[in-house]
Amino acid sequence: MQGTLGTVAVVGTGTMGQGIAQVALLAGHRVRLHDVAPGRAAEAAEAIGRRLDRLVEKGRLSEPQRTEAAARLHPVPDSSDMTQLADAELVVEAVLEELGAKQQLFTALEQIVTDDCLLATNTSSLSVTAVAGALRRPGRFLGLHFFNPAPLLPLVEVVSGHATDPAAADRAHRLAAAWGKTPVRCADTPGFLVNRVARPYYAESFRLLEERIASPATLDAVLRESGGFRMGPFELTDLIGQDVNESVTRSVWESFFQDVKFTPSLAQRRLVQSGRLGAKSGQGWYDHGEHAVRPEPQTAQPCPPPDRVGVHGGLGPAELLTELLAEAGIPVDRATPEDHNSPHAYGGWLLLPGGGRLCLADGRAPEGRDIHFDLALDYRTATRIALAPADTVPASELADAIGLFQALGKQVSVIEPAPGMIVARTVAMLVDFAADAAGRGIGTPEDIDTAMRLGVNYPRGPLGWGAALGWEWTVDVLRHLHTEHPTGRYAPSRALLRRRSAES
Repeated sequence: MQGTLGTVAVVGTGTMGQGIAQVALLAGHRVRLHDVAPGRAAEAAEAIGRRLDRLVEKGRLSEPQRTEAAARLHPVPDSSDMTQLADAELVVEAVLEELGAKQQLFTALEQIVTDDCLLATNTSSLSVTAVAGALRRPGRFLGLHFFNPAPLLPLVEVVSGHATDPAAADRAHRLAAAWGKTPVRCADTPGFLVNRVARPYYAESFRLLEERIASPATLDAVLRESGGFRMGPFELTDLIGQDVNESVTRSVWESFFQDVKFTPSLAQRRLVQSGRLGAKSGQGWYDHGEHAVRPEPQTAQPCPPPDRVGVHGGLGPAELLTELLAEAGIPVDRATPEDHNSPHAYGGWLLLPGGGRLCLADGRAPEGRDIHFDLALDYRTATRIALAPADTVPASELADAIGLFQALGKQVSVIEPAPGMIVARTVAMLVDFAADAAGRGIGTPEDIDTAMRLGVNYPRGPLGWGAALGWEWTVDVLRHLHTEHPTGRYAPSRALLRRRSAES
């Protein structure tokens, strides 16, 4: 596209189409709106105009800029006529997620636009390669996957289909950057980058719920307050819509020939079947009625801290705890190397006065007098920690463990004994999915981490997180989970194993 004033056409004027049109409009383009529904394009233009008015009211747009932008917006009056899109240098489609409808649309557009016009789909669930399969010149076709709301969210996935010319992808990438977006390159794969890598964030918590390990409110709280995620998976899918989230999960699973790693949740399926779709229906995992009261996470009552603790071996990602214990005034006795013999990752634990051991979750279920504690993004700033005691742990030792973390300023959620617990299990799977995507050339490690931070607001990119935790730690957690659940779901990917080998 030459400069920033070429014509952009947007076909399909629902929420996404309007958002994309607004982005292009404020970047200085002439924008043509087309919709097959009579009058819909004109209604969309009016809605965009109202959004521009609100930007003026908020001081984000001047009145002259608003006037100039409105003058560049042209709804096509005849819904059956696409010839007015002939001068477009880019056409972005945002119509129904139906392969046949999209193929028919782009086949018709090919007869109208010039040969150097870029054609792009905003699909989130269909194959870019499949949509392009019906085209005469598929090399200029690609995916431009914006995130809703498009004017606010910075990420755009630039998706190359099997036949997309590299030059076309380069043009689209430059254009998205010129629009003030953060584009990431992605090969055509089910879910692209974000929706492929993000599946475990929902799936692992849904599985823990099905296993009756903890309540939705507790799982959400631990992932927010210990894992550092902005929203827990239950509240997030209620916001997205259970039908939408479940549909994406099912689409990715089916596209991967029902690979067990992407298996959908039966609990979520039942939720959708019952019509409990989340906030939009008034009920999902949570009640969203006018007078609804959100359930509280399970939180332990105050317990006194232990008089002192022993530290046996290294705690790996939890090593900061020794510093925090000292700051809290709890004496720490550091054992000599020959004084400990542990099967746990990194070979370390905290020894409680009664003989119980506090061990970082490593993918195994706790046994004997072991109490597992969950991973935290940052043990200093985390406000909640989950504990999973073995069934045989005495109540007095569990109370010591609770009091220890409460003395560090944390709320404590005690959950049922679960291999990998909550945050450790979820993060290990996210790291593995990201490593697998990078290993398969779906995206660069940098683009994958950028996509997950900007697309779903993760506190760290999964690959950056994996590097910080240590690839060996992630592999150990997954291998132990695989032993506990030998279905293949938790088997470490070949790409992750290669990263572990390179690290050692």
